[in-house]
Amino acid sequence: MFRKLAFLLVILFLSLSIHAQSTASSNISFFELPAPQLDTLKTIRIYLPKSYATSSKCYPVVYMHDAQNLFDKETSYVGEWEVDEYLDSLATKEVIVVGIDHGNAKRIDELTPFKHDKYGGGNGNAYLQFISQTLKPYIDKKYRTYSEREHTSIIGSSLGGLISFYAALEYPDTFGKIGVFSPSFWYSDKIYEKAKEVTINKDTKFYFLAGTEEDENLISEIEKMLEILREKGVEDKNIAVKYIEGGKHNEALWSKNFPEAFEWLQQ
Repeated sequence: MFRKLAFLLVILFLSLSIHAQSTASSNISFFELPAPQLDTLKTIRIYLPKSYATSSKCYPVVYMHDAQNLFDKETSYVGEWEVDEYLDSLATKEVIVVGIDHGNAKRIDELTPFKHDKYGGGNGNAYLQFISQTLKPYIDKKYRTYSEREHTSIIGSSLGGLISFYAALEYPDTFGKIGVFSPSFWYSDKIYEKAKEVTINKDTKFYFLAGTEEDENLISEIEKMLEILREKGVEDKNIAVKYIEGGKHNEALWSKNFPEAFEWLQQ
């Protein structure tokens, strides 16, 4: 119940503007990129490692959703993940992070692969087509990246967790590391059917995160999906699961646990 209430509150706050002083790192920049699959312009917020300007090396890439909440209190409506502050503190495991702004009123539509009787949605395939066919080729051409699947992560929370998991099913040759935070598997049971139908790359790494106070069904939903992954041949060494006692469906949970998830996925 709490998770679905939080979901509705997110919908309410999408239209609000919260004014705060910017906390974004100097390593953050942004640009707009046409998204023909979505018939819109997408704002992309990109984090480049501290060493990028003075090196000639290539870097792994992490794609993340709801970019307004990743780097800056000024653009976040419910608190930021502080991804840039954490990455700025690292001496190793440097990556490029590509944050994709949510579509405001279209957020639900973009981040859900299936329709819901009450909330609608279901345009997630087009959203992932934009990432894989337009955004990723652009990033790989413009920046020094390792473009292979084993160096490409996709991470998100709530609906972002749902679409990140779905990306592993639809684009197993593109995304090799999947961060699934508080996934909205409740949105449609078709996500389980899809997982059973497709061939899942056994080398894909999955990191699942959930709080015990998000929703009474969330952990059982994750356990159900874990059973499917294991039946499909994904070994336990490629699956990490963390349940946070007292954790709630909010940015604080995801921000606090991002570093550990990042470290495990980048191993």
